Amino acid sequence: MLTLIVGGSASGKSAFAENYAMEAGENRIYIATMQPMDNECLARIEKHRGMRAQKNFQTVECYTGLKQVRVPKDSVVLLECMSNLTANEIYAPEGVGEDRCSEEILAGVKALENQCRHLIIVSNEVFEGGTNYDPSTVRYLDILGKINREIAKMADAAAEITAGCWIWHKQGGKIQ
Repeated sequence: MLTLIVGGSASGKSAFAENYAMEAGENRIYIATMQPMDNECLARIEKHRGMRAQKNFQTVECYTGLKQVRVPKDSVVLLECMSNLTANEIYAPEGVGEDRCSEEILAGVKALENQCRHLIIVSNEVFEGGTNYDPSTVRYLDILGKINREIAKMADAAAEITAGCWIWHKQGGKIQ
């Protein structure tokens, strides 16, 4: 099963996704995509690792190359978040760049979905903020939008989180 969860910054999507994953099964894996760029990021990562450990998540760091990740068949996988992974693939030296980003990430999503029992993907809704962006930001938004749309097509369930409230847009969000 594949579930997509989208929402704006500080919308409550991460807490919702973690709780949803906890209901979905025991063998929980958290694929973390935030690169530790500075001390603030490192502190945030450590805080989140501790919180996830209390919820019995095994953390796997994956900044690029999602299709290389291997997980057990019975696992519930929470990937957080698609917007970080997309930026990493576009801008990081080890990433695939703009031209291959969508293709590579979607191949990684399909590979994970085929391996685990339930894949839950969190992505940011970044399309409502402003209108005057530089060209590289517009390209990033276009790529992330395409990835989100493709994942939503593939997904069995899709939810949008706003201010801690959720709306299921696809299949009512029932865990199977």
